[in-house]
Amino acid sequence: MFRLWAKTFKNTHLVKDVCIEDPSTDTRTHKVFCALQKACNEMDLGSPIWLDKTVSDFKRFAKTRFYQDNFMETIDFDYLEIQVIEED
Repeated sequence: MFRLWAKTFKNTHLVKDVCIEDPSTDTRTHKVFCALQKACNEMDLGSPIWLDKTVSDFKRFAKTRFYQDNFMETIDFDYLEIQVIEED
């Protein structure tokens, strides 16, 4: 089972979180993108843009943060953090 945890923070406080599960046999990359899209839909957010820093952080730690620079629209929180908490 693949699980991705998405959380929004404002002033170092957790505002919203959602855990997305994906039991499919897709590639890890596809699971990450699909889970991120589902999490953003549940939190009523636009999809963030993957910048070089977010990609490198995610490759190194299986965790990254998306700040205002990653979103096309204005966000009402400081950052969105995603983390892979379980992999097949």
